[in-house]
Order: sequence, then structure tokens, then C-alpha cells
Amino acid sequence: MFGLKGAFYYLVAIQISIIKFYKKIYFSTDYYYKSLQSKIPTQVYFNPNPFLLSIVSPFKKKLFEMNEINPNNFWVNNSYKVFNHHNFLWLNLIDRKTDGRNLQRVIYLWMLKYSKFIKKIWETSTLSSRVISWILNIDIIIKDGSFDFKKKFFQNIITQCNHLKNNIRFEKDYIKKVEILTALILSGLVFKEYKENYDNGIKDLEKFVRTHFDDDGFPLSRSPNDLVFLTKYLVLCLENVKDAQQYIPEFLEDIVKKTLFCINFIKTPGDKIPLFNGGSDNNVKYLDKYIEDLKIKKKNEDKKILGGIFRAKTRNQLLFVDTGSPPSKNFSKTYQSGPLSFEYFLDGTKVITNCGFGKNISIKAELISRLTASQSTLTINETSVTKFERNKLINRIFGNAIKNSFKTNELNFKNDKTFVGCSLIHNGYEKKFNCIHKREIYLNKDKNSLCGVDHIIKKSDGVPVRYVFRFHVDPAITVIKTISGNSALLQISRNKSLLFTVKDEALELEKSIFLGGKKILDNTCISITGNLVNKNKTFYWEIKKNLK
Repeated sequence: MFGLKGAFYYLVAIQISIIKFYKKIYFSTDYYYKSLQSKIPTQVYFNPNPFLLSIVSPFKKKLFEMNEINPNNFWVNNSYKVFNHHNFLWLNLIDRKTDGRNLQRVIYLWMLKYSKFIKKIWETSTLSSRVISWILNIDIIIKDGSFDFKKKFFQNIITQCNHLKNNIRFEKDYIKKVEILTALILSGLVFKEYKENYDNGIKDLEKFVRTHFDDDGFPLSRSPNDLVFLTKYLVLCLENVKDAQQYIPEFLEDIVKKTLFCINFIKTPGDKIPLFNGGSDNNVKYLDKYIEDLKIKKKNEDKKILGGIFRAKTRNQLLFVDTGSPPSKNFSKTYQSGPLSFEYFLDGTKVITNCGFGKNISIKAELISRLTASQSTLTINETSVTKFERNKLINRIFGNAIKNSFKTNELNFKNDKTFVGCSLIHNGYEKKFNCIHKREIYLNKDKNSLCGVDHIIKKSDGVPVRYVFRFHVDPAITVIKTISGNSALLQISRNKSLLFTVKDEALELEKSIFLGGKKILDNTCISITGNLVNKNKTFYWEIKKNLK
């Protein structure tokens, strides 16, 4: 079942699981709770802007009014459990003009019930979000509150921060590490007694930035989702440092400018992100303010690739291509095996897509979404280019790491009067099937069309292989195969359609699924399938407006 390396990781995973089990027991003891107690702050030295919470809050609409809530039922009434209410991210949705006594009562009852460690409620993301939410809304929470309430509230913040400090070195998830650091930095800004939280948090954040981002400011995971998530917390830290009139660390301002530029670079029509390597249907419009404030849009417009994602643009068209090699194992938990895959937009409408990342749906959906067949690219013998770790225990401890790698290279750009695009190859199928995939893909400026040339290059004679080129069509588009057999009609609206054509080849329509949102959607995949023995094979295809 395992090689030596796999057996090693399995044994380490068992060891870590045992340690986690005993830590959970220890955290639940009175001894540990007392160890978290330290000096209680006497006052707030900086009132943060509560509206900054909207940067990290996932809620987009008002859920309830505080005056309508019965505090005594809040923590037992199932009607409120439609979201993780223990993270308190909903605080940015309350009417700040209403009576704060109900809110104080809700928090007071929380402190009575949950001040000691409970695994689910003290989970890293939940706890960090809670501390961040409390601190950003500290003005309304403590307003007109009693001395005893304030004392208990401040004590709870520090107790939870001490737990975060104790355990940050054990946290393997780099996303959660940034959440922890943000919580600690904020606590050091509002409480002078804990300025060390700020100082150490900034130092650790600088180390994190140095080791988790490339020179352009893109996460080493090459994940657009990671880029957006990390940017939110980096912006939150920067804005609060500014508001607190502290010296602004040069690295923090620099990395925020870089990540915001990366987001602006990959942003699709509709203010979303392309579906590569963990990307999901994530709206980033709320970051436009910070992009505009820093005049990001006017900088480095000549950039062609960021995070391994190539972008080509014309007046009406937008193209993204995955040109990058896989990230290292430590950063591969969201990697999707789609070398040379692409997403295409015409007149603001997404036409060709990848299937998206299924993590928010189910474990099975996540596994499916990582396969090469779920991306708009070539598969050979229905084999994924990248092998993924399948052992559940190893995945739980180390993340869904990849087990092999490959390289994309021979990247060439083209931008003349007629065409803009790129060509490149990857060797992911060379070792097993003696095949190289080369893709040339260009936007035609004159015709508002997308032109592609795909090559399967046999490096040596060998056994026959079965190839499938897949082009996943966006779920909003209806696809109809034409009588000719080598083309398909892409019906965008009643009066607007496109034509997908492949030269001298037959195409088929397959049922597919879209996993980019929070539920599974049916969609259609255009496929070109055949067998190849010893000869090289070249395919010419085009997507253009259907002229009726």
C-alpha cells in the first residue's frame, strides 16, 4: 500500500493524531485554563474602525436586528444556527444605533458558557475570527457596560489570545496562521499591556510573507482563493496599523500593493476569479476600494503572467491559461491538475471554464475537482497528470498533497496586429505514456474569436494511448451539436450564440458538473477523443461568433 516515504508520513500522521488527542484532553482541564490567565487590560487605547470587519466577513446581507433578539435564547435557539455564530463575524451586520444591552447580554452569556476550551468553539479559525470581531466592535460592545462586564470581556479576549500564542507553532495550515497573527496584532494595538502581541505578530507576519509568497506577491500555492483570503487579512492588518497611527512596516505595505495588483490582474468580468488551483465563485468587488486607493490599476500593465496564470486581453475578450508547474508539496493542498487549461470570456460572458474546486461541497467533490478531466485540457488514458495522496489520515494531517510533479516550459508570447496569446508545453505524460502536450492559444483581435492548436507529440514508439481534449462550457450556456459533427452551437441567449469548430475531427458532448459554487451544477463538456499509436497529432479548433 505504501512506499517507504508513504509509510513514514503515515507513521508521523499517527503520532500527530495521538498528540492532538491528548492535547484536546489537556486543553479541557482547569489547570490549562488557569495557565491562560494573565494581566487584565484596564482600558482600550485604540478604537478600531468596526466597518473594516466587512473585509473578512462572509455575509452579504442583513440577517437580524439586535433589538429583535432574545439574548437568553441566542445560544440555544436553533433558528440562529444557520451559520457559525461562535465566530461573531455577524457583528458587522447589526444596527449600530440600536441599544447595545442585548449585544452585551449575548456576549456575557457566551462568556459564561464557553470561556473554557471546547474543541469546536475554540477551533483556530473560529477563535481567531471571534477575537478579531470582538476587537473591531469593541466600542459598541463595551459602551455603557458595567465595570464587571468590561473586566470579564477583556479577560476573555486575552485568554483566547494566549491560547493562540501557545498553539500557533503547531498550526500547519498557513491560512489559519494568518488569522491567528491578525488577531494577535489587533490585540496588541488596542491593549498597551500586550504591545508584545503586536510586535511579535508583525515579526512573524513578515517571516510568513517572506516564505509564502513569490516575488510578485502571489501565494506559492498558486491558488487564486488563497490570494484573496490572505489579501483580506493583510489589508485588515495594514488599515488598523494606519488607523492606530503606528509606524507602517515597509513589508506590509509592499505585500498589500502586490497582492491587490495580483487580484486586479486575475479579476474576471463580474468581479470574480478564474477557477484554477482551488479557485471558486468568489466575488472580490469589495476590494476595489483598496485597489483604487493605491492606484493599483495604473501599475505594471505589461505583466503577462502572475502566479503561473497567463492573461491575454482584447477589447471584448479575456483569456486565462494555467502555465505554471505544480507547487511544492507544502503548498499543494488546493492544487488542481490542469496544466495548459484555460478559461475564456467574450463580451463579459464566461464561455469555457474549468469545473472549479469542490471543497465547499463534499470530500468526493473535492477529489473529483482536482482531476485533470475536470479542467479544460488534455487527458491521456483518463489518467490525471498529477497523482494525489489518497490516504485519509495523511490528508487530514498534511493536507491533500501531490505525490509527483512535472514541468511546463517553452513558454512563448505573441502579440501582433491580429493575435495575442501564448504557446507552451508540459511533460506530465512523458514518463508514463511518452507523450508531450503542446498548446498554442490566441485571441483573434479582428474576428473576436479564440483560436487553438493542440499537439500530442510522441517521444518514442510505444503502446497506443487514448486521448481526450475537454472544453467545459459554462453552466449558463446551452450546447447543441451540429449536423456536421465537427462543431457545436453555444447558445448564450436568444439572440446570441457562438460556434465551436474543430478542423477535420469529430467532437462529442459529455455530461459534466460545475463545482465552482456552493452546490453541484450540471453542465456540458465538448470533447475530442481518439487513439494514437506512434504518430504525432495536431488539432485545430476555434470559438467564434455564430453569424446567422
